[in-house]
Amino acid sequence: MSETTIVIGAGFGGLAAAIQLAAAGERVVLLEGADAVGGKAGTASFDGACFDTGPSLLTLPEVPEALFALAGAQLRERVQLRRLSPAFRYHFADGVQLDVHDTLDATLEATRRTLGADAAEELHGFARYAERIWQASAPAFVYGDAPAIRSMLSMDVRTVAGLSRIDPLRAMQTAIDAQVRDPHLRRILYRYATYNGSDVRVAPATLNCIASVELGRGGFGVEGGIGALAGALAVLATELGVEIRLGSRVDRITSQAGRVVAVDLQDGTHLPCSAVISNADARHLHEALLPEADRPPRREQPASMSGYNAVFRVPRRQDREAVAHQVVFPDEYIDEFAAIFDRGTVTATPTVYACNQRAAHGRAGWADADALFVMINAPSVDAASAPTDASALREQARAALSRAGICDAVDEVVWERTPEGLAARFPGSAGALYGAASNSIFSAFRRPTNRSPLLRGLYLASGTAHPGGGVPLAMLSGMAAARALLHDLGRPAQAACPALRAG
Repeated sequence: MSETTIVIGAGFGGLAAAIQLAAAGERVVLLEGADAVGGKAGTASFDGACFDTGPSLLTLPEVPEALFALAGAQLRERVQLRRLSPAFRYHFADGVQLDVHDTLDATLEATRRTLGADAAEELHGFARYAERIWQASAPAFVYGDAPAIRSMLSMDVRTVAGLSRIDPLRAMQTAIDAQVRDPHLRRILYRYATYNGSDVRVAPATLNCIASVELGRGGFGVEGGIGALAGALAVLATELGVEIRLGSRVDRITSQAGRVVAVDLQDGTHLPCSAVISNADARHLHEALLPEADRPPRREQPASMSGYNAVFRVPRRQDREAVAHQVVFPDEYIDEFAAIFDRGTVTATPTVYACNQRAAHGRAGWADADALFVMINAPSVDAASAPTDASALREQARAALSRAGICDAVDEVVWERTPEGLAARFPGSAGALYGAASNSIFSAFRRPTNRSPLLRGLYLASGTAHPGGGVPLAMLSGMAAARALLHDLGRPAQAACPALRAG
């Protein structure tokens, strides 16, 4: 048997797994079906300008810092992070605009000026509550191995006081409404459910810790775009000896006697190996890549949100401020969740998110215009009641952004992708951005673990496995899969670096 680990997929999870294994001295071959690394953190170009087409914000920068440190390198020497202030500008239907900054104190002051002292105090209290959840839950549910019931018991959730620290029995919306009365703040806090594609009405209030991650720790830009971070990781992997093969589409994984032994490519290449780490969508792995005899029974779980994405070419104007991230809310925001999860459609007046890639990431854009990445949340392909009407969503986005003064009604759309397009690009995903939605207290326990129980030598590292989706969590998934493999090899596996602590 070849003593080679094959990593399938060069998204952030696959890159992180490959780096940690190579840093430990393992031979790694990284297979990527596309012609570039990055996975969902893709890039595209139009008329000489390059722009990101996926994630547009980096949180928890200590995660890539820790990964670079595992390889004996420093993130700041390879990638320049950008502090953003204001980071977000929220536009509300009643004309109110609220800026969120890169520190909680600055955000509270902006809230005080815009919404008043009572609203600022409500937000401050909620931030303290969210931080308590983060401190209690992150070690077991984010930085640790895939959680089991014993993880809950280790946090002493058998008592009322213990349960209150992670607040799993209330829904996010219920917990927000109990502490925050201001309707503008409620909308901002509801929106954090979309950061893992879930339904704020039913997702456990434990997920309110997302507010602490962004409000308390800040969201960052990456000089050159999020794609530049993926590129830097690929360079680091190559320096460590990882063999990266682009354009290598995997057909299936071969097993013998309950253990993976090879990976077969669609071009007929047969690659013997001793282990496989899959950065593919977990559903694609289970339903298409594994031998039929090794496939698990299909468990239907509600899919996370998908999205309509577009890039607008927005001329620069002296009377228009370029803000890194902006969100335009409709009058009735909560109906957006009902439309997506109950009716399988997009509400008639959706929330529109826009990232100015020059302000956020220093991307040059065109000589006289910026690339504006736009997103409207939508149901996954499997959950949708009808195919996506791209022209309707394009015009809804254009109308909302022009009303808010972010773009003009005539600005050109130079790139767009529907949930169907996302599903075609990432097999098995059905267009869902984060795998299964976290709409139940048991969601964290049902998420696929990093060490597969199906075959020896098979590991999962993606946003659809533990600990979940998003750039830093996908990287943590890859690091956890690599640790599990090294442990199984009897090799010392450095746990999450000291930087990876909840506080």
